[in-house]
Amino acid sequence: MALPKYTEPHYRIWHYTYLLICAAVFFFLVAPLFVIFPLSFSADIFLSFSEGMLRLDPEAFSLRWYEDMIYGTKNPWGLAAKNSFIIAIFATIGSVILGTVAALGLSSRHMPYKGLIMAVLISPMIVPLIISGVAIFFFMAKAGLAATHTGIVLAHMILGTPFVVITVTATLSGFDYSVTRAAASLGSNPVNTFMKITLPLILPGVISGGLFAFVTSFDEVVVVLFLAGLENTTIPIQMWTGLREQLSPTILSVATCLIILSTLILVTAELLRRRSERLRGINR
Repeated sequence: MALPKYTEPHYRIWHYTYLLICAAVFFFLVAPLFVIFPLSFSADIFLSFSEGMLRLDPEAFSLRWYEDMIYGTKNPWGLAAKNSFIIAIFATIGSVILGTVAALGLSSRHMPYKGLIMAVLISPMIVPLIISGVAIFFFMAKAGLAATHTGIVLAHMILGTPFVVITVTATLSGFDYSVTRAAASLGSNPVNTFMKITLPLILPGVISGGLFAFVTSFDEVVVVLFLAGLENTTIPIQMWTGLREQLSPTILSVATCLIILSTLILVTAELLRRRSERLRGINR
């Protein structure tokens, strides 16, 4: 937005200095992507820009690493991708159910100790993952769920639920409860009221929380290192193993796909947030 003509010089200087700082921070955060993207299309096996790539020679670029990711020997990435999606989907479903129910309870004015309960629910976001990983490992080992999909799904539900709680609670902060009271006065039961009135109005917040829970589960590596077995390898674990044992440009191809997926999810979450704000504006 352009500054008004009457803006004083020192305010104008600070404004453009602030924009320059923001641009520098943005470039610092995004710069690694400008390295990963082109290197994932390199025809060489080395993780460096060849002379042909610098000259923009078409022969220096190739899709061989994407083909290796899909059709490679024994295709470890295929199993890892399958496990990642299965675990992330079920963890997201569980997180959405638990987080939505918890947010509805916390939004009630009759709920005691809201602050304490909220602190406990969001504690997985605050406690270092290495500590959470050790605690979850010992619990799952005692329950016989270590090195199983079920154990990893439950662990990721613990990590993803706080995101759903926060987004749904924020959505409910602008919710007009007069519509639910009107439904109750007309004889609607609580379940029917929730499914036909409350849920459609808070759905953008629920979906946003679910997207964040999905990304958290899909990209999580610390807890999976404790719980995963040979048959439970996920994409982050496969990337970790590849970086330690055999450094290959295939990892950059996988990283590029993950960046694109994460970007699409974040854009979707932002669009849903704006839609939720418009709905709350209409309700007001």
